[in-house]
Amino acid sequence: MARRAVEQELSRERIMDAARHLFITKGYRGISMRSIGQHLGYSHGSLYYHFKEKAELFYAIVVQDFNHLNQLCTQVAKSPPMDGLTKIEQLMLEFIKFGLEHPHQYEIMFMLRDEEILAYCRSEQAKCFEIFESIVRKFLRQERHPMEDNSAFPLSMFLGVHGFISFYIQDRLTYEEVMPAAIAHVKMLSPSNYRLTS
Repeated sequence: MARRAVEQELSRERIMDAARHLFITKGYRGISMRSIGQHLGYSHGSLYYHFKEKAELFYAIVVQDFNHLNQLCTQVAKSPPMDGLTKIEQLMLEFIKFGLEHPHQYEIMFMLRDEEILAYCRSEQAKCFEIFESIVRKFLRQERHPMEDNSAFPLSMFLGVHGFISFYIQDRLTYEEVMPAAIAHVKMLSPSNYRLTS
């Protein structure tokens, strides 16, 4: 009965929200299951009902954040086109918007360098890139674009977008504050700059 009450009061989502905040502010090595429990006002034993170790908790957070970003990218592919933007430009802008509106999540997903946890992020980063690449290739095929068969092109765009986010995220600028620069950047990275001339 007591275990069931703990499960109802202390949900996985609540633990993950608190742990995400602590991972960001104190670093992965700087916190323990005990410190997460103290932050929530529960014994650390209560956390083990949901997560058997800190690494499992961290991975659950990483997966949740990547799933959110992947859903946003997939929605771009299904949404109607916006005036003045190609679908690929919309995709890149959505990626930038996510990074700047969720800087702490983005840092956990793409910018942590702790060897102990890097493997958790790498597998999800690869899945995220696969989704990004598949959307880019889909629209290049639809447009019969000359860069359609260039295997390095989607990665170059992905890295260009990541570089933009990494630069502006340091100053905690919002997406709205850098939107003109973001639009100019994706226009520069856009496949429309690589049309063959007749």
